[in-house]
Amino acid sequence: MDAYEKALALHERHKGKLTVASKVPVENADDLSLAYTPGVAAPCLAIAKEPNEVYRYTCKGNLVAVITDGSAVLGLGNIGPKAALPVMEGKSVLFKRFGGVDAVPICLDTQDTEEIITAIKNLAPAFGGINLEDIAAPRCFEIERRVQELVDIPVFHDDQHGTAIVNAAALINAAKVVDKPLETLRVVVNGAGSAGTAIAKMLLRLGVGELTVCDRQGIVNRENAANSAQRELIALTGQEGRSGSLADALQGADVFVGVSAPKLVTREMVASMAPKAIVFPMANPEPEIFPEEALAGGAAVVGTGRSDFPNQINNVLAFPGIFRGALDVRASRITPEMMLAAAYAIAEAVPEEKRSAHCIIPSIFEPGISQKVAEAVGKAWTDNQK
Repeated sequence: MDAYEKALALHERHKGKLTVASKVPVENADDLSLAYTPGVAAPCLAIAKEPNEVYRYTCKGNLVAVITDGSAVLGLGNIGPKAALPVMEGKSVLFKRFGGVDAVPICLDTQDTEEIITAIKNLAPAFGGINLEDIAAPRCFEIERRVQELVDIPVFHDDQHGTAIVNAAALINAAKVVDKPLETLRVVVNGAGSAGTAIAKMLLRLGVGELTVCDRQGIVNRENAANSAQRELIALTGQEGRSGSLADALQGADVFVGVSAPKLVTREMVASMAPKAIVFPMANPEPEIFPEEALAGGAAVVGTGRSDFPNQINNVLAFPGIFRGALDVRASRITPEMMLAAAYAIAEAVPEEKRSAHCIIPSIFEPGISQKVAEAVGKAWTDNQK
């Protein structure tokens, strides 16, 4: 039985992966009178008098909504809200397991931007944070931005920022392994959707020397930019006048980051990169180039999104700790400074004596990873409030 068959059997056996558990006993009339009527009126009245008391008397302060419209689920595409539910359940499980954060999957039966924004705004009072998931670009950019303007709790599109944070962490350590300062790196990001855009912005914040973004047409420039998000991106990277194919972009580059499609990079393309190249092909389930091919082409460090190769670059290293930290300090948003702090916290979780070409990123199962991220994120928020 392969992994797909095992997963299907597990989901059938448990009827999904989530349940609801009570924190309080309801075993007799006295218990009932405290948990529900008449006693529940007391916290209701306290919150009506002072709305912030909702954090004191309810689960809001540790509750995140995991929201999708099913339009860009994993590598499966637009499969709709019902088919997206197993992924949202899984995300909720990871929030609890690694961050101690309670999470609720919400699959919206609309792909209309205005309807999604309105729905999330109306749901927000019950939650301490909103995790947007598997919403297709470019709508995801507008949805995240506009919802954050409307609510006073953090809104975080993990497909963008979680991916970018963990990539940045991996690059921080990979650059140390190959002994190249970040500010000297020439980076090529292939994929100009939600993840690629966020990765590019994150790596610019990190201070890389030069960055070029490509998509299926090659180097993105002012003539072929598909939308406003891409036009904004090329202005940030300064690549408006550049042109050529992905192969052209990779010549002499120090770093390749792929969030695109399988088999787009060849051994020869890796060989054309600078010595001691760093290659992160992260398309799933099949990467842009398999690690053994990249290494044969001369890559010094390779990381993928898969668990069956060394250096798995996985969002689960980021989002549980980011929300844990944001909830703990009651942050109203996730700032760029908090994301950068998370990246460095993940990178620093790999001790210098362990750091190598085969170990640039920690395992999520190492104790304390999410707590380190949470502490760094919380500190970044509180420092910025002073």
